[in-house]
Amino acid sequence: MGVITLENEFVAGVSPAKLFKAYCLDADTLLPKILPEHIKSSEIVEGNGGPGTIRKITFTEGKELSYAKQRIEAIDEENLTYSFSLIEANVWKDAVEKVTYEHKFEPTPEGGSICKRTSTYHIKGDAAEINKDEIKDVYGKKTAGFVQSYRSLLLGQSQMRKYESSHV
Repeated sequence: MGVITLENEFVAGVSPAKLFKAYCLDADTLLPKILPEHIKSSEIVEGNGGPGTIRKITFTEGKELSYAKQRIEAIDEENLTYSFSLIEANVWKDAVEKVTYEHKFEPTPEGGSICKRTSTYHIKGDAAEINKDEIKDVYGKKTAGFVQSYRSLLLGQSQMRKYESSHV
């Protein structure tokens, strides 16, 4: 079995605590709302939301990936770290044993945040079909899109609260 490790950073113009809460703690509620063209549902199928919890994400019809199951490995709200493993999906099932994603949310000098992600792919056998550059390109872009969707949602909520409070 081989291992492929990738590191990415995603910048968002919202605080690390807000991005952490949205991306890690409120994902089941927010994912289908902010990405309805991609995600049909996200639900906990086992557990209480803490480590060991199994989440199933169902994607909209016509996508290469129809579903994915994740196991939450660790959540640290104080240090803003979160990790989960992709344990089941309908793509690469013969080539990948699991993928672990570790996230760390840190502040930027401008008041936003950086999500630092390490992805570790545990490959079955030689798995010639797995291309590190393709993974980095495709899944890096998808995660960047998720982070920007969360950012847009959070900034939109913030702007709406400012508007509502100034027009009371």
